[in-house]
Amino acid sequence: MKLRFSLTLAMLFIFGLVQAQKSIEDVTSGAEKKEGYFTYYWDEKSGKVWLEIDKFDTEFLYVNSLTAGVGSNDIGLDRGQLGGTQIVEFRRVGPKILMVQPNYRYRAVSDNMDEVKAVKEAFAESVLQGFKVEAETDGRVLVDLTSMLLSDAHGVSNTLSRSRQGNFRVDASRSAIYPPMLKNFPKNSEFEATITFTGSGAGGYLRSVTPSSDAVTVRMHHSFIELPDNGYERRKADPRSGYGTISYLDYATPIQEDIQKRFTRRHRLEKKNPKARVSEPVEPIRYYVDRGAPEPIKSALIEGARWWNQAFEAAGYRNAFLVEEMPEGADPLDIRYNVIQWVHRSTRGWSYGSSVTDPRTGEIIKGHVSLGSLRVRQDFLIAQGLLTPYENGTTPDPRMLEMALARLRQLSAHEVGHTIGLMHNYISSTNDRASVMDYPHPKIDLVNGKISLADAYDVGIGAWDKAAITWGYQDFPDNVDEDKALDELIEKQFKDGLGFITDSDSRPIGSSHPQSHLWDNGKSATEELNRLMQVRKLVMNNFSEKQIPVGAPMTTLEEVLVPMYMLHRYQLEGAAKVIGGTYYNYKLRGDSQPLPRTAPKAEQEAALNALLHTVHPSNLAFPEHILKMIPPRVPGFGRSRETFKVRTGIDFDAVAPGETIAGAVMSFIFNGQRATRLVQQKAMDSNQIGLTDVINTAIENTFGKTYTNDYHRQLNFATENQLVYALMDLFKNRGASAQARSEALLGLEKIQTKVSRGGTSGDSSTAAHHAFLRLTIEQFMENPQELQLQDALTPPDGSPIGMGMMHWCTLHDNH
Repeated sequence: MKLRFSLTLAMLFIFGLVQAQKSIEDVTSGAEKKEGYFTYYWDEKSGKVWLEIDKFDTEFLYVNSLTAGVGSNDIGLDRGQLGGTQIVEFRRVGPKILMVQPNYRYRAVSDNMDEVKAVKEAFAESVLQGFKVEAETDGRVLVDLTSMLLSDAHGVSNTLSRSRQGNFRVDASRSAIYPPMLKNFPKNSEFEATITFTGSGAGGYLRSVTPSSDAVTVRMHHSFIELPDNGYERRKADPRSGYGTISYLDYATPIQEDIQKRFTRRHRLEKKNPKARVSEPVEPIRYYVDRGAPEPIKSALIEGARWWNQAFEAAGYRNAFLVEEMPEGADPLDIRYNVIQWVHRSTRGWSYGSSVTDPRTGEIIKGHVSLGSLRVRQDFLIAQGLLTPYENGTTPDPRMLEMALARLRQLSAHEVGHTIGLMHNYISSTNDRASVMDYPHPKIDLVNGKISLADAYDVGIGAWDKAAITWGYQDFPDNVDEDKALDELIEKQFKDGLGFITDSDSRPIGSSHPQSHLWDNGKSATEELNRLMQVRKLVMNNFSEKQIPVGAPMTTLEEVLVPMYMLHRYQLEGAAKVIGGTYYNYKLRGDSQPLPRTAPKAEQEAALNALLHTVHPSNLAFPEHILKMIPPRVPGFGRSRETFKVRTGIDFDAVAPGETIAGAVMSFIFNGQRATRLVQQKAMDSNQIGLTDVINTAIENTFGKTYTNDYHRQLNFATENQLVYALMDLFKNRGASAQARSEALLGLEKIQTKVSRGGTSGDSSTAAHHAFLRLTIEQFMENPQELQLQDALTPPDGSPIGMGMMHWCTLHDNH
């Protein structure tokens, strides 16, 4: 028995030795060899990819992405979507190969190797994959890469779960390598696989874009990329510059200096002659436009992206930024190509500019723009509402397409701007549209009493864009103090009136800068709102069946009407930010930029009055001819996210859209953070407008008004309800200050007194309305947290001019 056991062990040992001694050539015999950065083999018979590793303890970039996506803006798994960019290396431990991600967030940039080692050992690394050595030849080893390529490296399952679209896992039996996209190049190795996810509980978004919602099949791409050489010169970050950054903690930093290091994200660009004012680049930045984009869209994308060459010319480069059509057969995910990809989804949605960036230095290696194909149709729809485009019945007014293409050029330039390093600059709309990095609302002019779209979107790169590119890409001669020169460029921008304010300071909720907002226009948000209300009035009065072609169902007039009725939606948000607003810049100590200052009282009062004017019944009401024109929804043309939310079923609702606007305006004005700022600014300056002043003005402008028009009276009831609900929300908002909540409660008591005085006298509708408000406020006073308030109906989708209208939702909860 012992002899048999010993023989068995010996045989197993010999078998293992024979296995370990297999050569790479033995295992890969019959497989297709693909030579490149990492040589690998495609074995069609077994369906495996064998990776040959000859570079150990050598860092490289690993990027995963989606070649073929899901097609839903709401889910967010798009064609061409880049995943994480990770520095990794292969390490051998006996019969195992580990794919390790070092921790670059914590470093010691030092010549002292013990100091470097101390930091490295203090923070965790991540082993992303483990492989078994299958064969070896002359120090090169072979591993089976297939399981990694067939895994959910992009996190599709988590994304589906997070978006409440069901529970899904990779189904190995329905997944396989995708041979057409197994490609190899000297500096990058590319792999791809068809991955099928199976599961249950598919949500509505997923069901709408899959032929069988229990099986979701995508294609996932993997790239192994050689890291750039050491020739790239890092540029220090500056919060005033408008550039995105990378950062890390350097524990070798002297105690008296900042331990966090920040560097600008940008492409590598060098002048052939740094001393020359204008020079050819050593290597230009090249972008390629998706061959799948149709004309005239493709030409518009190319033209808009080429605008950036104007900025590089201003920075002293000649022919430094080139844009052309993608070469036939080229892979958009190939690291060698900066691309502008035309992405299709089931609904309109965001476009974005992403990039592959070296985490060590901030060097952008690949720019990748994804443009949602349905967004151009939204601009076409806006133009359709603004003009009378089907005067002759069927042939559309050519100005609609002209405006849509003008927006597309700007969008292409905008997203490319992100991929060359720039952040959003939302204050540029107040400075003659100084940057394409703003979100532009179409500029609608009134010329001789008629709508003009001749200047709807700007043409070319703005003044701030040119200044920003000069700061980021200027190539300084060796004898120039770069830090000083960069500061001087920022100072010049400020003196030239070129401001920079980005995302977190530009949202309607939470931020307070009166001049920085998304989708707005004009030097003054308030003045532009008043002007836009005049445009809106003209558009509504002129609205007719000529907005749609002959043969289209009359009910589809509502789809064209929506963006016209909501034409001022973003300007409302911009004007609301003036109330409790603060002017400020990203000032550094010692620079010439001013200190923060509170928006003057007169500006705040003007903004409040303009906002309250928008909810006057005459501005919420639809003209009578429109109400007579739009029939109930017809079969096959039901309500969608592009139509109004209603309380009348399939019939057009004449009041609910007004309720929507009133709810938004009141929630903007009485946002908890804004209310708290109003309380504090009044405390610091008794001459300033305070929260109670705002509440009293809102009450005076809504309650106690008499309307002979019953339709207008109903709209005013809706506005009064939304004011009450907004004050209740403010009182329940634990994120607001106690004083702000107290003043909201006082406002409710004032309203309660007003509606109590009316009793049940007057017309029956007013009496009923007052009775409802009295009961609602009484119940709220007894138990504020228990009262369930009726939400204002949310508006149809708007942003982007797609999706993202969460900030318009009036939510009644405990915050």
